[in-house]
Amino acid sequence: MTKPVNGFSKLSKNEKIKWLAANYLHEDQKAISVLKQYWNDDNELQKLHDEFIENTVSNFYLPLGLAPNFQINGKYHVLPMAIEESSVVAAASKAAKFWNERGGFKARVINNKKIGQVHFLFQGDFSKLDTLVTNIEPKLREAVKPITRNMEKRGGGILDINLIDKTDELENYYQLFVHFDTRDSMGANFINSCLEKFAEVLKDETMKNPDFSDKEKELEVIMSILSNYVPECTVRAEVSCPVEDLSEGSELSGAEFARKFVQAVKIAAVEPYRAVTHNKGVMNGIDAVVLATGNDFRAVEAGVHAYASRNGRYSSLTHAKVENGIFTFWMEIPLALGTVGGLTSLHPLVKLALDILQRPSASELMEITAVAGLAQNFAALRSLITTGIQQGHMKMHLMNILNQNQATEKEKEEMVEFFTHHTITHSSVIEQLEKIRS
Repeated sequence: MTKPVNGFSKLSKNEKIKWLAANYLHEDQKAISVLKQYWNDDNELQKLHDEFIENTVSNFYLPLGLAPNFQINGKYHVLPMAIEESSVVAAASKAAKFWNERGGFKARVINNKKIGQVHFLFQGDFSKLDTLVTNIEPKLREAVKPITRNMEKRGGGILDINLIDKTDELENYYQLFVHFDTRDSMGANFINSCLEKFAEVLKDETMKNPDFSDKEKELEVIMSILSNYVPECTVRAEVSCPVEDLSEGSELSGAEFARKFVQAVKIAAVEPYRAVTHNKGVMNGIDAVVLATGNDFRAVEAGVHAYASRNGRYSSLTHAKVENGIFTFWMEIPLALGTVGGLTSLHPLVKLALDILQRPSASELMEITAVAGLAQNFAALRSLITTGIQQGHMKMHLMNILNQNQATEKEKEEMVEFFTHHTITHSSVIEQLEKIRS
């Protein structure tokens, strides 16, 4: 049994790998070689990557693909997508081409408020606390002036500060609930810095207040932190066309396609088991763009799925309808994204991805990212109600299976030709590969 290690963070990268190999990899030289194989030959670039996180030993690559022909609000975009899953980029590209011929995607930001909270306990008279918070709001704002000055120059800053009574849910529990506008920054550090200063002022003003009893002066700040649930930082994306225009590329008539498509969305609206997979398809598109642009996909995922549950049951993020012969498919989701700060100015590929998108503002990136999710969901549903999901997915997955089985280039050519006319399953690919090799 291996022993705990002390001072691991102080070891060099080579020393970390040596320790790892000795204790967990049975001195496997091939494993060591794989780790070092993904080091960048450019030492400065590698040093930059090493400093993104702690205890780095290698780089973990994801493919960066391009989905072209996205017409959004009349302007064409090529979407950079960082993702490992087969068929996602192809499906997004196919949806983009389909809707490009039908007027493209429409998108608009509904609101861009972000949220932070100071969570604290207070034992005493709520009305006295409420009066205190109202009276000290100017002091709260003044205390964060050094933090907010530059943000305010860009048109952002603190929008409002409210006291929230949560004592019906947890004894003595209150919040300072604050709305922020962080402009083109995702704003996590900005928000958290403001909140921590608010907590200091709140505690100090409580202690100095002569109207408070000794018990009331024991106000206890538990934590000060932004929320990744941003239901007021939302964007809408949609597509629409006459029903008869939906028949292209399908054996279904436009009317039958629309009927089945709307029904599929309704199923995801009422059935959580389906809704999770349905929304995962949305996030295939969203996460790929979020990753490529250096944003926090974990925060986005958490916020979006909370939003999908906001009515008390997990439900579909997307919606569809037919009215007066017009098919409409749309989505409204929360997306807190940034185009300045964080990795956006550090990671070379992130900077390049933003260049590919023509240096969008945060609001424009919200629109582009929402469209990627809507396109991905449309492509998935289109497959599900027509040919089934596996036909396209397994076609894209074929090369993965062949690579797993060390197929040669000649074998790959033969296999691709064979499965142009045959159904692809994992077992059928293995069986055919064995036939070729025998």
